[in-house]
Amino acid sequence: MVQSDARTVEAYLAEARDGQREALTRLRELCRAELTGFTEAMAYGMPVYQRDGTAEIAFAGQRRYISLYLLRPDVRDAFADRLAGQDMGKGCLRFSRPAAIDYTLVRDLLRATAAAPGTVC
Repeated sequence: MVQSDARTVEAYLAEARDGQREALTRLRELCRAELTGFTEAMAYGMPVYQRDGTAEIAFAGQRRYISLYLLRPDVRDAFADRLAGQDMGKGCLRFSRPAAIDYTLVRDLLRATAAAPGTVC
């Protein structure tokens, strides 16, 4: 699934490939638990988490990996040491296999995002 036409996160997860669905569901659970005060929505064909109408976090199941979009440069910079060994794009953290997802790192990134508002890229 590159970009989904799903209108809800539930529909998005339902259409995910079996090998990714469990990991995407777990990412959603972490986002919902850690991003207090954020609104869950669908945008750009993926689940996004918005504060005051601005998306700060998103995730997606791609053909060859799962992406976690970290849209706050300040959070990425604060975690530069821990992200150094990860597969990173400009604003996304890519996991080649569901088993490769470091949920502790994801939780810490989400907590840092939730701690205070910031500018998104």
